[in-house]
Amino acid sequence: MRTSSPKTFLITGVSSGLGRAFAQGALDAGHRVVGTVRRSEDAEAFAALDPDRAHPLVLDVTDYDAIPVATAKTENIVGPVDVLVNNAGYGHEGVLEESTMDDLQRQFAANVFGPVAMMKAVLPTMRERRRGHIVNVTSMGGFITMPGISFYCGSKFALEGISEALGKEVASFGIHVTALAPGQFRTDWAGRSMDRTPRSIPDYDEVMNPLREARQAKSGNQPGDPSKAAQVLLSLVEAENPPIRLFLGDDALGLVDQKLEAMKAERHHWDTLSRSTSFGA
Repeated sequence: MRTSSPKTFLITGVSSGLGRAFAQGALDAGHRVVGTVRRSEDAEAFAALDPDRAHPLVLDVTDYDAIPVATAKTENIVGPVDVLVNNAGYGHEGVLEESTMDDLQRQFAANVFGPVAMMKAVLPTMRERRRGHIVNVTSMGGFITMPGISFYCGSKFALEGISEALGKEVASFGIHVTALAPGQFRTDWAGRSMDRTPRSIPDYDEVMNPLREARQAKSGNQPGDPSKAAQVLLSLVEAENPPIRLFLGDDALGLVDQKLEAMKAERHHWDTLSRSTSFGA
């Protein structure tokens, strides 16, 4: 269904996966989409989706200095950005003890620092216009955790916190910020797109080997449909009062509910110790 009020979307990482689905959904609804890619051949493929409304932008979101220039140039061509979707990123799989500090730096560069640089680039115009919507694609791993992806979970926890705090900073300007937290979707996130640290410490075999095998086996068979996630995105940007955080998928909701119950039980179990730190306690 086509929208009655076309918007300009800036979506990072549109060459595949959820980013491509988000872009296609927005184009099908009649919106203009500026999509970032890292390779010129991907730019050509994206432009071919709709010669009039699909505008490729060759940009690596970890090149922070290039982001303000590229964004300003884009807005001069297609107009102000109404919706920023920070989708670009990747997953790192590896036991923390086996992973390097360089692994951590790269994970945060793509999943946290790049999105923040994108937000800083679009906020001045959104603030001047007193409207806009920033959608940061996080993960259920930004609230629940699983062994073997500690750097990834850490990056998504960070982006969740930044999103929520930023939303409070810009609410009075008419700017919405939503953390969109998918569960398992049928993309290549757990396949060729995942960066895997080689195993080296046998003590972790019992924990890691089954998890790594299960994740690789499930790649391509995840329950989430990217095209349906795209329809959710379109509903979000049309909502008068969009949520601060939205989980996607039965798997995400189930794991989140389990964690909330566990947190509640643990909080009550340690209540006396928590309250023992006040003067006069």
